[in-house]
Amino acid sequence: MGIVFADDFLDDFGTLPVGYIPYGGADFGEIQAVARVVGHGDSTAFYNAWMSAGDRVAAESDAALAKGHRPAARELLLRATCFYSTSSRPFYGEPVDPRIISTFRKQIASFDRALALSDVPVECVRIPFEGATMPGYLIPAVGYERDVRPLLICTNGYDATVTDMYFGSAVAATRRGYHCLVFDGPGQGEMLFERGIRLRPDWETVIKAVVDFALAQPIVDAKRIALSGWSLGGYLAPRGASGEPRLAALIADPGLWSIAGGFRPIAAKLGVTAEAANNLGTLDQDIIDRLDQMIAANRSLYWSIVQRGYWVHGVNNLRDYLKSAELFTMDGRAELITCPTLLTAAENDTRSGSAQPFFDALKCPKQLLHFTAVEGAGDHCEAMNRSLLNRRALDWLDEQFGI
Repeated sequence: MGIVFADDFLDDFGTLPVGYIPYGGADFGEIQAVARVVGHGDSTAFYNAWMSAGDRVAAESDAALAKGHRPAARELLLRATCFYSTSSRPFYGEPVDPRIISTFRKQIASFDRALALSDVPVECVRIPFEGATMPGYLIPAVGYERDVRPLLICTNGYDATVTDMYFGSAVAATRRGYHCLVFDGPGQGEMLFERGIRLRPDWETVIKAVVDFALAQPIVDAKRIALSGWSLGGYLAPRGASGEPRLAALIADPGLWSIAGGFRPIAAKLGVTAEAANNLGTLDQDIIDRLDQMIAANRSLYWSIVQRGYWVHGVNNLRDYLKSAELFTMDGRAELITCPTLLTAAENDTRSGSAQPFFDALKCPKQLLHFTAVEGAGDHCEAMNRSLLNRRALDWLDEQFGI
């Protein structure tokens, strides 16, 4: 039995909006109401319930706007954005389910309409990158909309989109006086869903393009640009910082050394030697087959690796996925980070396991923040108490930038 939803697998997705409650993504009663509708239903029931909730609040927004209630209409559209983005997660994978594309388009349309109703002049931007563009939003600091201020660049992880980053980090940052730039890079959001562009390990290439863009914005303080990443962004952001000396601060939530590192203990349990496990892409086929069986027997693992992982990496089998995963590493890169760096580790998050050795490897000014279950923040990305993470991380950033 999940925390809110009856099915543990669906609960992992359905409780993501809990972290967005302080930032206008949902209220707890709305999440509970969707869970009651889903009941013991399957992924289709989950999708239908969230979509119905999204359509309902979007209609309420239209009615509020017709009466001249712009703030209410904006708040309702942000809720619709959150509901739509939650709905299709169980269907990730290739071939791409049409519901993912249609829902993503509704999500972005609601988000754009909400931002257009804001008193703050949020700018929808396109960031030049390798002959094309990456989608993003430049969100000014509240009360300092046209002033030159520090900038927080936010980078996503494996399966979140730019709107998740808005709720998860940008709202808190802009309330604290930071301009914020959120974007979808290769393998994320529009880049993956609409254009089929896969994830890449050399995130320093991506971040260079983002910083180039940021420096051209007249409201950005060029000497106070920070980069933050959550979930897999806890690897992507440090990897980006390792090749971008113009950054003045870095936040990784959690500090994640690699993708493949999480598989090595599993391989060891199957009798693989430490030496053989150093390159998972070259494992004996019988070990690959046994790993495949383990993954197929675990619904959450199957979603994470086969549905999401294969799609994001552009592969169709476990060996190729592991070969790709081995490329996503901070080996030889951590010592290149020169800016002050904050890593996090949550008590019950297995992906936080590399945070301490990552911290130890850093040569720059550094701090490691621990989050606990007692605080309600012991899970991945402190999802059940996201406001605590934001408060502590932004306090640290204030200290770095003298705010």
